[in-house]
Amino acid sequence: MEPANEAQPPKPAKPEQETKWYVLRAISGKERKVKEYLDKEIQINGWGGSILQVLCPSEKVFKVQGGKKVLREKTLFPGYLMIEALDGKLTDDMIQTIKGVTNVIHFLGKDQPTALRKSEVNKMFGKMDEVDEQGISYADPYIIGETVRITDGPFNDFNGTVEEVNDEKKKLKVVVKIFGRATPVELSYMQVEKIA
Repeated sequence: MEPANEAQPPKPAKPEQETKWYVLRAISGKERKVKEYLDKEIQINGWGGSILQVLCPSEKVFKVQGGKKVLREKTLFPGYLMIEALDGKLTDDMIQTIKGVTNVIHFLGKDQPTALRKSEVNKMFGKMDEVDEQGISYADPYIIGETVRITDGPFNDFNGTVEEVNDEKKKLKVVVKIFGRATPVELSYMQVEKIA
């Protein structure tokens, strides 16, 4: 009796072809639309073997809007997109099609795209990793001596003065007057809002 179909050992992977990163300049605020369109073009034209990905790096930020904290995505490099392509596989036809996309201004290097150096790529990904490690950031940092309103917890609707700011833990020490006495309260960034 023969053994049941045994799992085949994985085939040795082909040595990876070197990839290059190119910078595409776009109208600021239109980066996501350009990325969506480029992703569709890559799929429609079958360029997936040459252009590996289009990146529009962003981070999540809290902004106070209308008295409420709203989570927004903020572009890390406004006006720029990054394209990863196999070395030497970015054809003139691809370049012309990409440059013809609405809201695209040009490649870095104008007519002939210039690939980023390894150090520039490492710096770019270092900034993106830093954002990932920090998680959600806050668009408006708090300042010692600033007056804030507490929006959550037992001191809801109280006003206080920021005494300490701990950016690592995203916490504040706020001094609140209760019955005429200054009382320090530790709160997270999410529990307070700036008073305009």
